[in-house]
Amino acid sequence: MDSLLTIILLGIVEGVTEFLPVSSTGHLILAGALLGYDEHHWTVFNIVIQLGAILAVVVLYWRTFMAVLSGLAKRQPESWRFVRNILVAFLPAAVIGLALHKQIEGMLGSPTIVAVALIVGGVAILGIERAAPQGSEKGVAEIGLGKAIAIGFVQCLAMIPGVSRSGATIMGALAMGVERRTAAEFSFFLAIPTMLGATTLELWKNRSDLGEVGAGGIALGFVVSFVVALVVIRWFIGIVSKRGFAPFAWYRIVAGAAALVWLLSLR
Repeated sequence: MDSLLTIILLGIVEGVTEFLPVSSTGHLILAGALLGYDEHHWTVFNIVIQLGAILAVVVLYWRTFMAVLSGLAKRQPESWRFVRNILVAFLPAAVIGLALHKQIEGMLGSPTIVAVALIVGGVAILGIERAAPQGSEKGVAEIGLGKAIAIGFVQCLAMIPGVSRSGATIMGALAMGVERRTAAEFSFFLAIPTMLGATTLELWKNRSDLGEVGAGGIALGFVVSFVVALVVIRWFIGIVSKRGFAPFAWYRIVAGAAALVWLLSLR
Protein backbone atom coordinates (compact mmCIF):
# COMPACT_ATOMS: atom_id res chain seq x y z
CA MET A 1 0.00 0.00 0.00
CA ASP A 2 1.18 3.55 -0.72
CA SER A 3 3.07 4.86 2.32
CA LEU A 4 1.17 8.20 2.34
CA LEU A 5 -2.16 6.40 2.57
CA THR A 6 -0.76 4.13 5.29
CA ILE A 7 0.42 7.19 7.27
CA ILE A 8 -3.03 8.77 7.09
CA LEU A 9 -4.85 5.53 7.96
CA LEU A 10 -2.62 4.85 10.97
CA GLY A 11 -3.03 8.45 12.14
CA ILE A 12 -6.79 8.02 11.98
CA VAL A 13 -6.63 4.67 13.80
CA GLU A 14 -4.53 6.19 16.60
CA GLY A 15 -6.72 9.27 16.94
CA VAL A 16 -9.92 7.21 17.03
CA THR A 17 -8.76 4.48 19.42
CA GLU A 18 -6.33 6.11 21.89
CA PHE A 19 -9.00 7.21 24.37
CA LEU A 20 -11.72 4.69 23.59
CA PRO A 21 -11.71 1.43 25.61
CA VAL A 22 -10.76 -0.56 22.50
CA SER A 23 -6.90 -0.51 22.57
CA SER A 24 -5.01 1.78 20.21
CA THR A 25 -1.88 -0.39 20.37
CA GLY A 26 -3.92 -3.47 19.53
CA HIS A 27 -5.52 -1.75 16.55
CA LEU A 28 -2.14 -0.55 15.25
CA ILE A 29 -0.80 -4.12 15.53
CA LEU A 30 -3.82 -5.53 13.66
CA ALA A 31 -3.54 -2.75 11.09
CA GLY A 32 0.08 -3.73 10.51
CA ALA A 33 -0.93 -7.34 9.95
CA LEU A 34 -3.83 -6.35 7.68
CA LEU A 35 -1.90 -3.79 5.59
CA GLY A 36 1.15 -6.02 5.37
CA TYR A 37 3.81 -3.46 6.27
CA ASP A 38 6.93 -4.20 8.34
CA GLU A 39 5.96 -2.74 11.71
CA HIS A 40 9.58 -2.63 12.88
CA HIS A 41 10.25 0.11 10.33
CA TRP A 42 7.25 2.06 11.65
CA THR A 43 8.06 1.79 15.36
CA VAL A 44 8.98 5.44 15.89
CA PHE A 45 6.02 6.60 13.79
CA ASN A 46 3.55 4.59 15.88
CA ILE A 47 5.09 6.03 19.04
CA VAL A 48 5.16 9.70 18.05
CA ILE A 49 1.61 9.85 16.68
CA GLN A 50 0.40 8.93 20.17
CA LEU A 51 1.60 12.35 21.28
CA GLY A 52 -0.80 13.90 18.78
CA ALA A 53 -3.70 12.25 20.59
CA ILE A 54 -2.28 13.31 23.97
CA LEU A 55 -2.03 16.92 22.77
CA ALA A 56 -5.75 16.78 21.98
CA VAL A 57 -6.50 16.20 25.68
CA VAL A 58 -4.34 19.18 26.67
CA VAL A 59 -6.16 21.40 24.16
CA LEU A 60 -9.67 20.26 25.07
CA TYR A 61 -9.10 20.45 28.84
CA TRP A 62 -6.82 23.49 28.95
CA ARG A 63 -9.20 25.32 31.29
CA THR A 64 -9.05 22.42 33.74
CA PHE A 65 -5.26 22.39 33.68
CA MET A 66 -5.05 26.17 34.06
CA ALA A 67 -7.44 26.02 37.03
CA VAL A 68 -5.31 23.30 38.63
CA LEU A 69 -2.11 25.32 38.12
CA SER A 70 -3.79 28.38 39.60
CA GLY A 71 -5.05 26.31 42.52
CA LEU A 72 -1.59 24.91 43.17
CA ALA A 73 -0.19 28.43 43.34
CA LYS A 74 -2.93 29.32 45.83
CA ARG A 75 -2.39 26.05 47.76
CA GLN A 76 -5.95 24.91 47.24
CA PRO A 77 -6.45 21.33 48.56
CA GLU A 78 -8.59 20.31 45.58
CA SER A 79 -5.82 21.11 43.09
CA TRP A 80 -3.22 19.27 45.15
CA ARG A 81 -5.50 16.21 45.33
CA PHE A 82 -5.94 16.35 41.54
CA VAL A 83 -2.19 16.26 40.94
CA ARG A 84 -1.64 13.67 43.67
CA ASN A 85 -4.17 11.29 42.14
CA ILE A 86 -2.63 11.54 38.67
CA LEU A 87 0.91 11.00 39.98
CA VAL A 88 0.17 8.04 42.26
CA ALA A 89 -1.90 6.35 39.54
CA PHE A 90 0.98 6.82 37.09
CA LEU A 91 3.69 5.29 39.32
CA PRO A 92 2.69 1.57 39.07
CA ALA A 93 2.85 1.67 35.25
CA ALA A 94 6.20 3.48 35.37
CA VAL A 95 7.78 0.95 37.73
CA ILE A 96 6.27 -2.23 36.28
CA GLY A 97 6.71 -1.00 32.70
CA LEU A 98 10.44 -0.49 33.21
CA ALA A 99 10.82 -3.81 35.03
CA LEU A 100 8.97 -5.86 32.40
CA HIS A 101 9.90 -3.84 29.31
CA LYS A 102 11.41 -6.76 27.35
CA GLN A 103 8.52 -9.10 28.12
CA ILE A 104 6.03 -6.43 27.01
CA GLU A 105 7.89 -5.88 23.75
CA GLY A 106 7.75 -9.62 23.11
CA MET A 107 3.94 -9.53 23.10
CA LEU A 108 3.68 -6.56 20.75
CA GLY A 109 4.35 -8.70 17.70
CA SER A 110 1.38 -11.03 18.23
CA PRO A 111 -1.91 -10.09 16.52
CA THR A 112 -3.46 -13.25 18.00
CA ILE A 113 -2.90 -11.96 21.55
CA VAL A 114 -4.58 -8.71 20.52
CA ALA A 115 -7.64 -10.50 19.07
CA VAL A 116 -8.13 -12.64 22.18
CA ALA A 117 -7.61 -9.66 24.50
CA LEU A 118 -10.22 -7.65 22.58
CA ILE A 119 -12.82 -10.39 23.10
CA VAL A 120 -12.01 -10.99 26.77
CA GLY A 121 -11.91 -7.26 27.45
CA GLY A 122 -15.29 -6.75 25.80
CA VAL A 123 -16.89 -9.42 27.97
CA ALA A 124 -15.23 -7.90 31.05
CA ILE A 125 -16.61 -4.42 30.25
CA LEU A 126 -20.16 -5.79 29.95
CA GLY A 127 -19.84 -7.60 33.28
CA ILE A 128 -18.21 -4.70 35.15
CA GLU A 129 -20.70 -2.12 33.97
CA ARG A 130 -23.60 -4.29 35.15
CA ALA A 131 -22.05 -5.03 38.54
CA ALA A 132 -20.39 -1.68 39.26
CA PRO A 133 -21.82 0.30 42.18
CA GLN A 134 -23.49 3.64 41.58
CA GLY A 135 -20.77 6.21 40.98
CA SER A 136 -20.32 8.73 43.78
CA GLU A 137 -17.05 10.58 43.16
CA LYS A 138 -17.59 13.38 40.65
CA GLY A 139 -14.32 15.00 39.75
CA VAL A 140 -10.77 13.64 39.73
CA ALA A 141 -9.91 15.48 42.96
CA GLU A 142 -12.68 13.62 44.81
CA ILE A 143 -11.17 10.19 44.14
CA GLY A 144 -9.56 8.82 47.29
CA LEU A 145 -5.83 8.11 47.48
CA GLY A 146 -6.32 4.34 47.85
CA LYS A 147 -8.61 4.19 44.81
CA ALA A 148 -6.20 6.25 42.72
CA ILE A 149 -3.35 3.86 43.52
CA ALA A 150 -5.56 0.84 42.78
CA ILE A 151 -6.61 2.31 39.42
CA GLY A 152 -2.91 2.78 38.63
CA PHE A 153 -2.27 -0.92 39.18
CA VAL A 154 -5.29 -1.86 37.06
CA GLN A 155 -3.87 0.29 34.27
CA CYS A 156 -0.87 -2.07 34.16
CA LEU A 157 -3.12 -4.74 32.63
CA ALA A 158 -2.95 -2.67 29.45
CA MET A 159 0.67 -3.74 29.02
CA ILE A 160 -0.93 -6.77 27.36
CA PRO A 161 -1.65 -5.53 23.81
CA GLY A 162 -5.37 -5.45 23.10
CA VAL A 163 -6.44 -4.86 26.71
CA SER A 164 -6.64 -1.04 26.31
CA ARG A 165 -5.10 1.44 28.72
CA SER A 166 -8.21 3.62 28.76
CA GLY A 167 -10.47 0.58 29.08
CA ALA A 168 -8.53 -0.81 32.04
CA THR A 169 -8.45 2.49 33.94
CA ILE A 170 -12.08 3.36 33.22
CA MET A 171 -13.39 -0.08 34.19
CA GLY A 172 -11.16 -0.15 37.25
CA ALA A 173 -12.51 3.22 38.34
CA LEU A 174 -16.13 2.17 37.68
CA ALA A 175 -15.68 -1.02 39.71
CA MET A 176 -14.46 1.13 42.61
CA GLY A 177 -17.51 3.40 42.53
CA VAL A 178 -16.26 6.32 40.45
CA GLU A 179 -18.90 8.08 38.34
CA ARG A 180 -18.77 7.37 34.57
CA ARG A 181 -17.73 10.77 33.27
CA THR A 182 -15.13 11.19 36.01
CA ALA A 183 -13.75 7.71 35.29
CA ALA A 184 -13.36 8.61 31.61
CA GLU A 185 -11.74 11.98 32.31
CA PHE A 186 -9.38 10.47 34.88
CA SER A 187 -8.28 8.05 32.16
CA PHE A 188 -7.68 10.99 29.78
CA PHE A 189 -5.57 12.90 32.30
CA LEU A 190 -3.66 9.79 33.38
CA ALA A 191 -2.75 9.18 29.74
CA ILE A 192 -0.59 12.31 29.69
CA PRO A 193 2.23 11.21 32.06
CA THR A 194 1.81 7.54 31.13
CA MET A 195 2.12 8.01 27.39
CA LEU A 196 4.76 10.75 27.70
CA GLY A 197 6.88 8.39 29.78
CA ALA A 198 6.45 5.45 27.42
CA THR A 199 7.04 7.61 24.35
CA THR A 200 10.17 9.23 25.79
CA LEU A 201 11.63 5.81 26.58
CA GLU A 202 10.95 4.44 23.10
CA LEU A 203 12.18 7.57 21.33
CA TRP A 204 15.43 7.42 23.29
CA LYS A 205 15.89 3.78 22.34
CA ASN A 206 15.22 4.53 18.67
CA ARG A 207 16.85 7.97 18.57
CA SER A 208 19.24 7.01 15.77
CA ASP A 209 16.59 5.59 13.43
CA LEU A 210 13.33 7.22 12.37
CA GLY A 211 12.43 4.19 10.29
CA GLU A 212 11.33 4.30 6.67
CA VAL A 213 8.62 6.90 7.29
CA GLY A 214 10.89 9.91 7.81
CA ALA A 215 10.30 13.17 9.67
CA GLY A 216 7.68 14.44 7.20
CA GLY A 217 5.58 11.30 7.44
CA ILE A 218 5.82 11.31 11.24
CA ALA A 219 4.69 14.95 11.33
CA LEU A 220 1.69 14.18 9.10
CA GLY A 221 0.66 11.20 11.24
CA PHE A 222 0.98 13.38 14.36
CA VAL A 223 -1.35 16.04 12.91
CA VAL A 224 -3.93 13.49 11.70
CA SER A 225 -3.95 11.77 15.09
CA PHE A 226 -4.36 15.12 16.89
CA VAL A 227 -7.28 16.32 14.75
CA VAL A 228 -9.15 13.01 14.89
CA ALA A 229 -8.66 12.70 18.66
CA LEU A 230 -10.13 16.20 19.18
CA VAL A 231 -13.39 15.01 17.61
CA VAL A 232 -13.44 11.56 19.19
CA ILE A 233 -12.92 12.69 22.80
CA ARG A 234 -15.95 14.99 22.72
CA TRP A 235 -18.06 12.30 21.02
CA PHE A 236 -16.91 9.66 23.51
CA ILE A 237 -17.92 11.70 26.56
CA GLY A 238 -21.38 12.24 25.04
CA ILE A 239 -21.86 8.53 24.30
CA VAL A 240 -20.65 7.44 27.75
CA SER A 241 -22.92 9.91 29.54
CA LYS A 242 -26.01 8.66 27.67
CA ARG A 243 -25.40 5.00 26.82
CA GLY A 244 -22.51 3.79 28.94
CA PHE A 245 -19.70 1.57 27.68
CA ALA A 246 -21.68 -1.34 26.23
CA PRO A 247 -21.36 -0.18 22.58
CA PHE A 248 -17.58 -0.32 22.88
CA ALA A 249 -17.70 -3.72 24.57
CA TRP A 250 -19.72 -5.21 21.71
CA TYR A 251 -17.40 -3.61 19.18
CA ARG A 252 -14.43 -5.25 20.91
CA ILE A 253 -16.08 -8.65 20.85
CA VAL A 254 -17.06 -8.43 17.17
CA ALA A 255 -13.72 -6.95 16.05
CA GLY A 256 -11.72 -9.45 18.09
CA ALA A 257 -13.71 -12.41 16.79
CA ALA A 258 -13.39 -11.22 13.18
CA ALA A 259 -9.63 -10.69 13.61
CA LEU A 260 -9.22 -14.12 15.20
CA VAL A 261 -11.09 -15.86 12.37
CA TRP A 262 -9.00 -13.98 9.80
CA LEU A 263 -5.72 -14.79 11.55
CA LEU A 264 -6.61 -18.47 11.85
CA SER A 265 -7.50 -18.58 8.15
CA LEU A 266 -3.96 -17.48 7.30
CA ARG A 267 -2.41 -20.54 8.95
